[in-house]
Formats: sequence, C-alpha cells, structure tokens
Amino acid sequence: MTSPDFAANRDNFCYRHPDRQSFVLCQRCLRTICPECQTQAPVGVICPQCLRDQQQAATPGQRRAQRRWRGGSARAATIAPVDHRPLATYAIIAVTVFVYLTQLVPNSPVEQWLLLWGGYLIPSLGHFEPWRLLTVLFVHSGWLHIGLNMLALWMIGRILEPLLGRSRFVVLYLIAGIGGSMGAVLLAPTVPVVGASGAIFGLFGALLIIGRHIGANVTGIAVIIGINFAYPFVIGILSGSMAAVQISWQAHLGGLVAGCVVGFIYTRTRAIRRRRLQVWLLVAVTVVLLGLLIIPATLYV
Repeated sequence: MTSPDFAANRDNFCYRHPDRQSFVLCQRCLRTICPECQTQAPVGVICPQCLRDQQQAATPGQRRAQRRWRGGSARAATIAPVDHRPLATYAIIAVTVFVYLTQLVPNSPVEQWLLLWGGYLIPSLGHFEPWRLLTVLFVHSGWLHIGLNMLALWMIGRILEPLLGRSRFVVLYLIAGIGGSMGAVLLAPTVPVVGASGAIFGLFGALLIIGRHIGANVTGIAVIIGINFAYPFVIGILSGSMAAVQISWQAHLGGLVAGCVVGFIYTRTRAIRRRRLQVWLLVAVTVVLLGLLIIPATLYV
C-alpha cells in the first residue's frame, strides 16, 4: 500500500522499471535503479544506459588496455552484475543460528562469553569488555527467542537490504545493535541480556523513517512497532510485576532510537555527492553511542 505522495514521486522508483521501488542511485546520472538494473562500478553502481555510454565512449586504446589487463574482452572488464539477493541478511541469520547451536552443546560457555551485562563495561569492577555490545546480538535464550528474531530479520531484511544496499544494511544493523545494547546498559545495568531484538527494532525504526521520507504508507510499520514495544508492559501489568517480564524493553528502545537516527541520515545523504558526509555522520553516531559508556562507568560504581 502506498500513499498518493509516494506514487506521484517517480524518484522513488526505478526509471527502467516504474513498478519497482528502490533507494539506490546510479552514480553517474543519479537516477533511481532497482537491483536488476545495477552494475557494479569502481565506486557504487551504474545503470545499463550509463554502462552502454561508458563502453561506447571508450577509445580503441582503452579497450585494448582493458583486454590486456583482464585477459578477456572489454565488456568483461566493465560489467559486474550485482547480486540483489539479501545475502547480508542470510549471512547474519546463518551466523546467529550457528552461535545458538553452539549454545546447545552441554556445558557450553558461549552464552557467558557473549552476553551483555552492565558490569562488563565498568573498568573499576575489573571488567571492560565493550565488544559485548555486539556479541550479545548473536546469543539467544531459547528456540522461540531466536526463531521470532530471525523470522523478523528475514522479513524486514528482504525489504531493507535491496532498498539500501548490502553495506548500508549491515552498518544499520550493527549501529542499531549497539544502540540497543546501550539502552539495556543505561536503563537496566544489573540485568544480563541476550538477543538481537535491539538491532531488529532498529531496522523497523529505519524502515519507518525511510518509508515516511519517500512518501510510503508507514501505518502498518508503526502499528507493528507499537504492539511489540507495548507487549512487555502489558505482560508486566497482567502479571503484577515488571520483574517477571523476560523481555528487555530497554534494548528495544535503544535500538529503535539508533535505527531511526541512521535511517534519517540515509534519507538526507542519499545523493552520491553526500556519500562522504554520510560516512562521517555514521561514524559520529557510533562514537556518541560508545561515548555513553562513561555513564555506567561513573554512576553505577
């Protein structure tokens, strides 16, 4: 379902396939192209028309140099079809499932090695293991926990990864994961947490911001986020105690905020000329999140 504003803005669709939504631009003509139309260039991707123009503009000397360098035809030197399958999504799922399988080994220490707890981020307590902000994404408390998380990742990854591109999707997942971990550490420093829920909430948040920016109907996404975020509080109210809720709403909140921020950066730095600004803003967000480690180090001692 799309809004009239979304359908009216042709910049949100591939110029060669008007029914296909995309978020990726050709680096030469800056027109929107779907995964099928993307050809890998030295930096970014280019569309078929620009590829043909590039090949036609090559001089005989350039074609000969390309053949000698590549040991083949000039066409083979320039064409590198883009695989538009959500391979990063599949890779994250595969690694997460593998880690979970290692947890099932009797007396496995994997969960203790990778889980997150505020005490591991306070140097004065003798532990400072900041890598747990990311490793926590790959350990889960049970088959239902990992099953629901990986199902959500598979569903949203198939949408977001082709929309953003593989590298931007992975960066979004990792930054959202750090944001979720920081939310858990800051708001519930004494509670050990496991799971990728924070990162997945970040993906939902980014999809909400990006969809709203390009004019899509994001009501369904907002409802899903609201239901999932409210669920722990409903369980807590019904059980009479939030302590009985084995769901880290703090991680959900942190991941959602981080994902929304990254999604906003993507929407404002979509043009090729703003690629460097995008990188620096993403670095700044990561530095700010990691800088928040000073709070548990000074307050929770």
